[in-house]
Amino acid sequence: MYGRLPGLRAAPRPVPTVHRLIGMVAFLFSVPIAQQCIIAYGVSLTGTREALHSLAGCFLYGAVVAKVVVVRHRRWPGWALPLAGGALVTVIALVWYSAAFWYLDGYRAPGL
Repeated sequence: MYGRLPGLRAAPRPVPTVHRLIGMVAFLFSVPIAQQCIIAYGVSLTGTREALHSLAGCFLYGAVVAKVVVVRHRRWPGWALPLAGGALVTVIALVWYSAAFWYLDGYRAPGL
């Protein structure tokens, strides 16, 4: 999208702006949810699901910052952006799997 990945051309003009707006809205919506979880539950390491969710939730904001830093600084190697983006997607999937999927699956999730 930003012309940073080799072999790919830049995205059409409105795509970066829409991407930033959606990312900012998602980030701003996640802050009160994270604040409520931290106040109500703290970091819980009592069970597998709770530990996975607590630790992934903590790493989520670090992954967001890492991705933004990699995108903003042009001196990073070409492999850094896919690594940062992949880490962010993985952390989001872990948070979802250990909370929303667990709830929607009737308080059970495979492997947890």
